[in-house]
Amino acid sequence: MADSSFDVVSKVDRQEVDNALQQAAKELSTRYDFRGTGAAIEWSGDDKVVLSADAEERVEAALEVFKEKLIRRDISLKAFEAGEPAISGKIYKITGTLVQGIDTEHAKKISKKIRDEGPKGVKAQVQGEELRVSSKKRDDLQAVISLLKGEDFGIALQFVNYR
Repeated sequence: MADSSFDVVSKVDRQEVDNALQQAAKELSTRYDFRGTGAAIEWSGDDKVVLSADAEERVEAALEVFKEKLIRRDISLKAFEAGEPAISGKIYKITGTLVQGIDTEHAKKISKKIRDEGPKGVKAQVQGEELRVSSKKRDDLQAVISLLKGEDFGIALQFVNYR
């Protein structure tokens, strides 16, 4: 029998993030406490989000609204890194980035965790920005998934291509 395997990835559904951004923009335009503050949220490039407002507190509140919308759409906040408020003229801006892919440092941490604490006979190999975990027994793969879900690596992890 061939080895069973699955992939550990860190990807964000761009459409869901776009929906969260649109909902946050609508809430910023209609909520009473954001009226007259110039609060806005928009895409800046492929995976950057820019929030802006007249006051530092308002731009931070707008960030909280956006994070709330991400949570409602089942997107981990580990997949969104927000910077510090920066003043640009009279407007405060926060630039946030969507984090996708597993870099080599995180991949090494994850594979080391699997080697050290996972069941014997489980292999983990880095393939670009994802990690392929394989074993002869499917039960071992289930144990690895629960092991990785219980650990915080600082990035959002998904498990795909389970076969």
